[in-house]
Amino acid sequence: MSDPPRLRLTSVTIGAPDPRALAAFYAQLLGTTVHDEDPARPGEPPEAGWAQLRASREGGSVTVNVEYEECWQTPVWPAERGRPVATQHLDIDVEDLEEATSWAQECGARLAADQPQETVRVLLDPAGRPPTPSPPSGSWPGGPRSSWTRTCGRMSS
Repeated sequence: MSDPPRLRLTSVTIGAPDPRALAAFYAQLLGTTVHDEDPARPGEPPEAGWAQLRASREGGSVTVNVEYEECWQTPVWPAERGRPVATQHLDIDVEDLEEATSWAQECGARLAADQPQETVRVLLDPAGRPPTPSPPSGSWPGGPRSSWTRTCGRMSS
């Protein structure tokens, strides 16, 4: 087999029923700004469109694109057979679990009813996706683990 070409992951794209509102939520949460956005196209509802944010951290940055999903269904967490499930997540480090949880709630996240572990907090973003703040990387027994998990879903109407 030949050597693969040089490939580099540049961004993650998630769907939402109101991408500009969800990008604004994550920009506030992460202390960054919405880098770019487009309005709805002709014939689309006003909440359609696209937005992008860049979350920087030591050693690099991550670009998150949020695009309009017309047929969005809010995921159910924890997963239930026959119901929409969260299928993606973003990991975000937090230094202080309680402080990060409080901040996320101030930004618009909701605490999920089911909290399966003492060392994490499952929250739902405005689209119904479950972000989960947890201890800083490297503090998990058995090795490193990223901290705030955000699973993609959709914004409730």
